[in-house]
Amino acid sequence: MDNQTIKLEDIIMASHLLKDVVSHTPLQRNSILSNKYNCNVFLKREDLQVVRSFKIRGAYNLMRSLPEEKLLRGVVCASAGNHAQGLAYSCKALEVQGKIFMPTTTPRQKISQVKLFGAAFVEVILIGDTFDDSLREAMLYSEREGMQFVHPFDHLKVMAGQGTVGLELMNDMKDPVDYVFAGIGGGGLAAGVGTYIKAISPSTQVIGVEAAGAPSMRQSMDEGQIVTLAEIDKFVDGTAVRRVGELTYEVCQRVVDDVLVVPEGKVCTTILELYNENAIVAEPAGALTITALEFYREQIAGKNVVCIISGGNNDIDRMQEIKERSLIYEGLKHYFTVQFPQRAGALREFLDEVLGPNDDITRFEYTKKTSKENGPALVGIELKNQEDYAPLIDRMESRGIKYVEINKNPTLFNLLI
Repeated sequence: MDNQTIKLEDIIMASHLLKDVVSHTPLQRNSILSNKYNCNVFLKREDLQVVRSFKIRGAYNLMRSLPEEKLLRGVVCASAGNHAQGLAYSCKALEVQGKIFMPTTTPRQKISQVKLFGAAFVEVILIGDTFDDSLREAMLYSEREGMQFVHPFDHLKVMAGQGTVGLELMNDMKDPVDYVFAGIGGGGLAAGVGTYIKAISPSTQVIGVEAAGAPSMRQSMDEGQIVTLAEIDKFVDGTAVRRVGELTYEVCQRVVDDVLVVPEGKVCTTILELYNENAIVAEPAGALTITALEFYREQIAGKNVVCIISGGNNDIDRMQEIKERSLIYEGLKHYFTVQFPQRAGALREFLDEVLGPNDDITRFEYTKKTSKENGPALVGIELKNQEDYAPLIDRMESRGIKYVEINKNPTLFNLLI
């Protein structure tokens, strides 16, 4: 493997190293999505991988390439979850000690899984609010202790390992592949998969997908240089990276045809639909590629499309938030502060005359603890149809009700909801 990029043979070699450790995950045609988008949609099910994500491929490939004396000193990594699980599994399989740095915001389910996969071979260290914070601390620790750092994406061996996802899906497809959608956090998966696909099928379009709250690759490509985002939304935690890799950026520039940015609310809708319609449990990062189909509807019509579901490590505790974000994005959930007139029966009039027949109040509380009648009330209203929103607003306006729509006020929304 040269010092600049990965090649087809590097991915083929990685595949041989991984064959007895990782699962060759299914490639499944999904009839529901195919009918919805008038094309052939195939799902590459990395959510069914041994650690429920593709990350083990890169971690194990890098560790297997290390000389024995380096492995004996142990390894270090930073991760928001899935890379940590891949490294933990690899540590146990190779009987190597590992120190795993994770953000304090990592869902409990992912931390528990890391400890389960690594058993006595790993120690989890929670530090920092974001992946980037953990990455900085892990690299300092690695240097100080002389332990090998296993980067979650910005290493040629890691990219080659992730590229085996592309090797499998192309081998399993009987017909030509027109589009492959891959999520992008640091860029390792897109770089590896894109490298393999472009080497054997240059006409296949490789589309990277990022969440709107952390579009680090999209912005870097737009500006022609790597950009460090000042702030990110950590909701899609598997791809919430402020800065993509130096190596992954260079590779993605060559092998990724487009980087699409999708809203988190739409991702939440996708998670719920995948579960309800297909019994697939996808984490937010794993649902990015399915979300992208809506925005590529015209281009993919009549085509063969592969979406990589990169992971299924979703914490059940997050499902209420996922449902809430979905409803808000779809225009079915609205929050208001309402200043009710100071007279008897005002609240009853609101229920009888302002709410529509299918509208439902899902939250009601006074914003002041004392002298409640003098302060506004926080009111959450769930609609059955998007079209019910405008009549609701009209009824409030016509009755002279003083209100503030919190959905459209980010500061109030983050404070109250």
